[in-house]
Amino acid sequence: MKKRNERYAAIREIVRARHIRTQRDLVEELRDRGFACTQATVSRDVTDMGLRKLPEGVYMLAEDIHLQRMISEMVKRVSLAGNLVVIKTIAGSAQGVAAALDGADLPAVLGSIAGDDTILAITQDEPQAQAFEATINKLRLK
Repeated sequence: MKKRNERYAAIREIVRARHIRTQRDLVEELRDRGFACTQATVSRDVTDMGLRKLPEGVYMLAEDIHLQRMISEMVKRVSLAGNLVVIKTIAGSAQGVAAALDGADLPAVLGSIAGDDTILAITQDEPQAQAFEATINKLRLK
């Protein structure tokens, strides 16, 4: 059986990448990743990790709520160029959004540079850039 810290890391990845609406959905996603856990275990994990259920009915990490608000209010579009992700924001907000992204410590992002209304985020490779773009777009739609 995998350890709790590994399960927490997997939960962070799952919640950031997918629209998880129920603890049962989370149990199934964890089982697909090789974790043998029950709904009761996941319920404790949700409480311990401080996951919040948004009005839209999806779970979100507590540390991502600030990020989600900033992205939903300030990001206009996201574009890919290989392992580079270009994020266009409303004027004057790129540095604040970039700081929130850096604070979230997203594993796909190696670093970012922000101007007035544009952020350039650099990932290791194109699949990670695509995953990061999906995360940003997920947060934009809430």
